[in-house]
Amino acid sequence: MASIELKDVRKAFGSLEVIHGIDLAASDGEFIALVGPSGCGKSTLLRIIAGLEDASDGDIVIDGAVVTELNARQRNVAMVFQSYALYPHMTVEQNMGFNLKLSGQPKVEVKRKVAEAAQLLELTELLHRRPFQLSGGQRQRVAMGRAIVRDPALFLFDEPLSNLDAKLRIQMRSEIKALHQKMKATSIYVTHDQIEAMTLADRIVVLNKGRIEQQGSPLQLYRKPANLFVAGFIGSPTMNFLEATIVGSGATLRARIGDGSFVALGPDTRVSEGQAVTLGIRPEHLNARAAGSELSGNVRLVEPTGAQTHVTFEVAGRSVIAITDENYSGNPGDRFVAHAEPLAVHVFDSQSGRRVNP
Repeated sequence: MASIELKDVRKAFGSLEVIHGIDLAASDGEFIALVGPSGCGKSTLLRIIAGLEDASDGDIVIDGAVVTELNARQRNVAMVFQSYALYPHMTVEQNMGFNLKLSGQPKVEVKRKVAEAAQLLELTELLHRRPFQLSGGQRQRVAMGRAIVRDPALFLFDEPLSNLDAKLRIQMRSEIKALHQKMKATSIYVTHDQIEAMTLADRIVVLNKGRIEQQGSPLQLYRKPANLFVAGFIGSPTMNFLEATIVGSGATLRARIGDGSFVALGPDTRVSEGQAVTLGIRPEHLNARAAGSELSGNVRLVEPTGAQTHVTFEVAGRSVIAITDENYSGNPGDRFVAHAEPLAVHVFDSQSGRRVNP
């Protein structure tokens, strides 16, 4: 495996710059997820790493060697695409070994590597089938096997699960996680699904408009989002936001929201009297039985999910989601009361969008 470093990588299409000076390093064996909305530049950045797109500026360093001017084949990286890109007329075995055959490796060696990868991916019984005889999950495992047999320095995944149904996505997510734990392969994984990123990655890099907004472990981004963009992107259901004004200081620090009620804040929040702020409260931290500041309003929507019930209610003209247990039996129009503990309230400056509490 290998380490990789991006140094001030930029990409422009004519006068339009879409990647704005990305600096990023991944250590040997690390699993990094690049996340962000459509058009943020994550797939373009992955293709630049793979050598499928040329960087307009900056350097790509793999295991200490600058590979910026090398073509895709010379970089010793393997890419798993959103589309499986399997040859329909070839068997699973032939698909997995095709690149090795092209590189001139002996047939015995090709067969050995394919057999090892097939065993790792539980494809041994399927080696003589063709792609049309496989499920979507099996086809994606074949695509991963084709990458594994090359023994690359770096694995790149470009939204590999987006074509699968919900059940298969969860299954394949677990399989990719288990595979990484076995192989300890350096991997960069692109997805727009933050749940995939949270469950798979050692480190998440949040991109927005070609720039890194924040990077860190999944729990770091969940617990301490650096700004409103990251706060709204990480977490499902998404974080609730309420506009407010700071009142008091120290132990009496509070924020007044639009309906006239107050939300208590942690005493170390870096704000001043009268400052306009945006409060962020995750649905799982709003609970009818919790202690803390009271938020109340009329119920708009009740969504039972099994073990939990999501309740959408109106606070100061905003829709707010709270997560309660499966025993909640309210209906639209009912009054709902939830509580927010001060240390669970995220505070952002309304003007800059930056986090202001520790």
